[in-house]
Amino acid sequence: MVLPGFGTSDRATWVLRRYCTWLGYHVRGWRLGRNHGRVPTLIPRIIDEIERFRAETEQSVRLIGWSLGGYLAREAARERPDLVTRIITLGSPVVGGPKYTVTGRRYEANGYDLDKIEADVAARDAVPLQVPVTAIFSKRDGVVAWRACIDRVNGCVEHIEVRATHFGLGLSPDVLELVAQHLESR
Repeated sequence: MVLPGFGTSDRATWVLRRYCTWLGYHVRGWRLGRNHGRVPTLIPRIIDEIERFRAETEQSVRLIGWSLGGYLAREAARERPDLVTRIITLGSPVVGGPKYTVTGRRYEANGYDLDKIEADVAARDAVPLQVPVTAIFSKRDGVVAWRACIDRVNGCVEHIEVRATHFGLGLSPDVLELVAQHLESR
């Protein structure tokens, strides 16, 4: 299951989903429309979608999340590790929420307190992740500060640096190859 970034929908992950289908996986998008970024309301909906997907396939689910979609994938798996086998994130801000992204100003303009969101994100780490995570990031990202993609709390995270822009993360042949390799790892 592939989760899109902030402000995008399943249309943005078409290439990534098509590639994973070509690899032989049963793949689908998140089917929740545009990612509006309201994390507390999205997580339960994503868990419902994961449950449906698992019931359809009768297999554990692997999650791939691009940008905010990766954060959402991690948090859904944190709450329901029994449903998820592996997570792959692409340029996902796992430190500070939107504070260290170009969308931070937009959140502030809409009345969000970025310091409070950062504290809430950090507080969720009190419950450790139990699902292996491959965190793919780029110092050339341009949308998410690369340091915000580095999880220094959970020991089950492997970080891999690539050379890609934020929008290129779901299209880069090098990243797609990494996705293929890490979907298979246990």
